[in-house]
Amino acid sequence: MQGRRFFPLDRKLQLRADHWSEGAARVATRQGLMAKSFELAAEAYADAVGGSMSSDSLRRITEDWGRRVEVQREEAAERANAPAQRGESPQERRIVEVRPIVGQANLSTDGGMVLVRGEGWKEVKLTTISEVEVSPAEERPAKAGRASRRAKDPVVKLKGHSYQAGLWDADTMALHQYTEGLRRGIDHCQRLSSVNDGAPWIERITQLNFPEAVQIVDWSHAQGRLWKVGKAVFGEQSTEGKAWVEDQLDHLWAGEPKPVEAALAGLDLDQERWPDEVRQAPGYFESNRKRMRYHEFRAEGYPIGSGTVESGINTVVHHRMKRPGRGWQRSNAQAMLAGLSELHSGRFDQARKATLPLAA
Repeated sequence: MQGRRFFPLDRKLQLRADHWSEGAARVATRQGLMAKSFELAAEAYADAVGGSMSSDSLRRITEDWGRRVEVQREEAAERANAPAQRGESPQERRIVEVRPIVGQANLSTDGGMVLVRGEGWKEVKLTTISEVEVSPAEERPAKAGRASRRAKDPVVKLKGHSYQAGLWDADTMALHQYTEGLRRGIDHCQRLSSVNDGAPWIERITQLNFPEAVQIVDWSHAQGRLWKVGKAVFGEQSTEGKAWVEDQLDHLWAGEPKPVEAALAGLDLDQERWPDEVRQAPGYFESNRKRMRYHEFRAEGYPIGSGTVESGINTVVHHRMKRPGRGWQRSNAQAMLAGLSELHSGRFDQARKATLPLAA
C-alpha cells in the first residue's frame, strides 16, 4: 500500500498502524471515554495494564475511534432515512437491530450544553430509548404527611437504555433519533410513548418519526412550572401560594387541565414584571393539554417522567464533556459524543469490531 511501511514484527504482534496493539487501544479508548480527562484516563490505563501511555496518545486513539464511529452512524442515518427504493419490501430492515424492544418502549429527547472552542456554549441533543416494564401497584410511603399521588398507580420502570448524542440542529437530530429507533425496533413495538419537557422541536420531530407514539409532557416540568408561578405571584414562602399550587397539581394529576388553565388566567400573568416562564405559563398548559392527560397515562401504565433522558445528559454528555478551559474543538467533540453514545448504550465492543482499522 503506497505511503505505508509494514514491519514484520508489527504484523506478528498484531500491532496497528500507530504501533499500539488492538488490546491496548481498546483499553485506552474505554478509559478515554469514561474518565473526566485524558490525563486521568492515562493514569487509569497504567493501573489497568501495568504499562504507560501518554495522555496525548490516549486522546488521539480515543478521538480517532470516535471519528470512525461518527462516519458509521452518519452512513446509518443516511441509509435509514433515504426515500423508499423501487422494489424495496416494507418488511426489509435497513438498520440491523440491537437489543430490540418487543413489548413497550419509551423515547425521550433533550439537550445539554458543552463548550465548543471558538463558538461558545452549544447544545448537544440527546435521544434516549428505553424498554418499559410495568408491574402492579405497590404501597408507597407518605411524604410530609401527604399520601403519595401514585399510591394506586402501576409501577413503571425504564431499563435497557440506548442513546444517540451529537452537536446537531433539530432536523439532524431527527435523522439520528429515527435511526436509533429502528436499531431498537420501536417502530413495531406493541406500545410506544415519548415523555419530554414540552419543547416544540421535540414534539415535532417525534411526531414526524414515530406518529404512533403517545406523547406526554414530563410531570416534573409541568409541576415545576406551577411552582414558579406560585412563588412569583404569592411569594417564596407563602402558605397561600403553596396551597394554590397543590390545588392545581391535584387537578392536573386527576386529568383536569381546564381548572388549571382557568386559575392561571385569573392571575393576570401577562405583565412585564414576571419572568418569561411565568408569563408563558397559561399558553404552556393550554397548548399541551392533550399531552397532560396524566390520569389516562398512569392508568394505562405509561411513564410520565423524562428522568431517563435527563440522567442521560449527565451520564453520557456532561460527565465527560462539560469541562472548564478552552473547550472542545467541534470535530473532536462530535467524535467523543459518537463514542460515548455507543459506550453507554452497551455497544462498545460491537462498535469496536465494526470499526477495526487495518493492522500494520
